[in-house]
Amino acid sequence: MEVELLLAGGFEDAFVGTGERCGQPTIAIYDRKKCIDVLEKRDGMTREEAIEFFEFNVVGSWVGEQTPIFVDFEGSK
Repeated sequence: MEVELLLAGGFEDAFVGTGERCGQPTIAIYDRKKCIDVLEKRDGMTREEAIEFFEFNVVGSWVGEQTPIFVDFEGSK
């Protein structure tokens, strides 16, 4: 069975895998810290700017049931 994921464009380096929930579509999972690192390096943002941008524009974007999830892994903050 082929799974079609909704991916967060530009955050390929932060992609860690997929997740499943009962009765829901498979979703993409990203490492939150790595996403913020991408914004710092790629876009030249300060850490604070990257966090603010990420929280508002990435985590704050709902694009339906397949919206990716952004995870804080223990010890990765």
